[in-house]
Amino acid sequence: MSETGSSHPRMFDDDDPVLARVRELALALPEADVKVSHGRPAFFTRRVFAYYGGTERSDDDRGRHDQAIIIRADPDDEPALRQDPRFWVPAYLGPSGWLGFDVAEHSDWTEVAELLDASYRVTATPRQVRLLDER
Repeated sequence: MSETGSSHPRMFDDDDPVLARVRELALALPEADVKVSHGRPAFFTRRVFAYYGGTERSDDDRGRHDQAIIIRADPDDEPALRQDPRFWVPAYLGPSGWLGFDVAEHSDWTEVAELLDASYRVTATPRQVRLLDER
């Protein structure tokens, strides 16, 4: 994992089994890679399509979500996801359409893969989406 944004403290554990599963799913997408950005894993192609871990933007400051994915929702699905209580608005990225979703070892990994896939499609190039569709 390349280190960028190194002025921020590292806010994850490489031995986290949830991160390992998220990493496996995200890096299975065409041309995906991972780097450390602002102390957290960031999965990207030419643009970031998911972060692992984040902080919620809320009035009551519920704090950190260390085992979560921060994704861009498919624009058609975003209104429904914003109504789903399992999703939350991440600090800083929320106004740009990003959503947070807590992940655990017992998560529905098919759903997590679908969220990563949708976020990838929102941020990837048309060529990368074609590569994904050809699989």
